[in-house]
Amino acid sequence: MMASGTSSARVGNPCYDEPMINLFSDTQTKPSAAMRRAMAEAEVGDEQRRQDPTVIKLEEMTAALLGKEAGLFLPSGTMCNIIAVKAHTQPGDAILADRMSHVLRAELGGAAFHSGATIDQLAGERGIFTPEQVTEGLKRVSYYSPQVRLVCVENTHNYGGGTIWPLEQLRRVCDVAHRAGCATHMDGARLFNASIASSVSPKDFAAPCDSVWIDLSKGLGCPVGAVLCGTGEFIVKARRYKHIFGGAMRQAGIIAAAGVYALEHHINRLADDHANARLLAQGLAQIKGITLDPPEPQTNIVYFDVRGMNTFNYEFIKRMEERGVSMSPIGELVRAVTHLDVSREDCQRAVDIARKLAS
Repeated sequence: MMASGTSSARVGNPCYDEPMINLFSDTQTKPSAAMRRAMAEAEVGDEQRRQDPTVIKLEEMTAALLGKEAGLFLPSGTMCNIIAVKAHTQPGDAILADRMSHVLRAELGGAAFHSGATIDQLAGERGIFTPEQVTEGLKRVSYYSPQVRLVCVENTHNYGGGTIWPLEQLRRVCDVAHRAGCATHMDGARLFNASIASSVSPKDFAAPCDSVWIDLSKGLGCPVGAVLCGTGEFIVKARRYKHIFGGAMRQAGIIAAAGVYALEHHINRLADDHANARLLAQGLAQIKGITLDPPEPQTNIVYFDVRGMNTFNYEFIKRMEERGVSMSPIGELVRAVTHLDVSREDCQRAVDIARKLAS
């Protein structure tokens, strides 16, 4: 299936006639023509004063999809995590999270900087930890240590390879946290990917968590934004921190309209991205010297090791980009992420280019 907006969503490579295949991240998506029309025609008002009808519509739609009382439109997913941590903790508190979680590895120490909270790392399996690990993490707390007040999960887990939390395991983890008096928060940047791939509803995934957010600028294809959801009381508190952290906006309906359009049109099509990721992974796995890690993608993220080709990931990535394919380095691995601006044909061509490079 040819993805919409493919030709206009890539930058041409000066060495090749074909347009660049951008597998760097699903954050590289650009709004489709239909999404741009929705943005141009959006009804707007003063968002900071709760007078923008399109922002309000987006918040209500997202809260309903996630089964929460209220939502809050924010400029970024990082701000969602920062505000959630701030709302759930006090300075000197501790958070339990996977050792490779976004809130720990990709937010420049935001939990410590903004909230004075430390993060106690759990060694999950590809980002997914167990109730027993939470119990052990809570046992490590003593009179002299920070008190754990929050348990954070990430679904799907980016650095784990786009892995999906098993629903029953998620429920058990949150039950342990709640019994210990801790709040639970879900980084659901790619939650709809998890839902489409597992046939578990977003509501069911979100239900065990006190707060949850979804990203609009990844697989949903919006240019900017995320929505944080929780109880009405939580969102009142979160809205205050939104203003403190400089996230309040004015006529934000122009960008919120992209989110409304995405929720109406771009959730079910995430299945195409997952199918394309599997196609890409299967092709790469057949190339001598390339090893998939994990062996099969669960969603739209493909990780693989190229050291069997007697090269490093950054050298492989450089040579692929010279040939018209953009990917990203994560540790010693290469990451390729499919999205609505990458077609099945693009994935096949990327495999062909990698195969020629290997030979």
